[in-house]
Amino acid sequence: MEFVFSPRMKVEPNKFSTAEDFQNGSLLLIDKPLDWTSFDVVNKVRGLLRKQFHFKKIKVGHAGTLDPRATGLLVICTGRMTKTIQELTADSKGYTGTVFFGVTRPSFDMETEVDATFPTSHITEEMLTTATKQFMGKIQQLPPQFSAKKVDGKRAYKSARKGEKVDIQPVEIEITRFDLTRIALPEVDFEVECSKGTYIRTLAHDMGAAVDSGAYLAALRRYRSGIFHIENALSMEAFESRLNTMSTAG
Repeated sequence: MEFVFSPRMKVEPNKFSTAEDFQNGSLLLIDKPLDWTSFDVVNKVRGLLRKQFHFKKIKVGHAGTLDPRATGLLVICTGRMTKTIQELTADSKGYTGTVFFGVTRPSFDMETEVDATFPTSHITEEMLTTATKQFMGKIQQLPPQFSAKKVDGKRAYKSARKGEKVDIQPVEIEITRFDLTRIALPEVDFEVECSKGTYIRTLAHDMGAAVDSGAYLAALRRYRSGIFHIENALSMEAFESRLNTMSTAG
């Protein structure tokens, strides 16, 4: 997909040629690898920039967390562009993924072991399609216990990993598209367009309950964040390779 530069943007993504570009403010579209945290990517980018250009300090941040078990588009800001992170994080998102029916996991994804099994023989394509309708529009969603939500100043997942239950409050989200693209039970592939703050893991878990079964998120990939698309993203290897071909002058 060809990227069209918008006048409202301050810089064009993945356009850099000098050290000053990163200091003045660059916007990077990175394809986050599986099992990396979003902060792993931030730290890797920061480390590469410091090594390449001998920066004593360089600001680097991301605009919208991706769980370790998810892959796909991560928007990274450097230098002065970090001031726009809050604005970029507020953008809507697009995901593709796979829900696995018949079992549940405490984290609602592959991070934890199976804790319960459920029947699936009664589930029909019509039931699944009908179930998606109840999640459309603005709804209240309960974030997972295994999430980065702060409760009493502490990340919820830290308590969850100790077996402690925390009181997480529901939040309003909006789902504007929820299509099932492949039904091959126990697996169902989907495509979702949603507002910031939406937990697709919770959506998968709630889909299981909606068809009188259980489910967890088996795979997730972010393909869009605001106006940015995964087809314009760089792998970590490609980003490092481009850095290595750059001059350290300036």
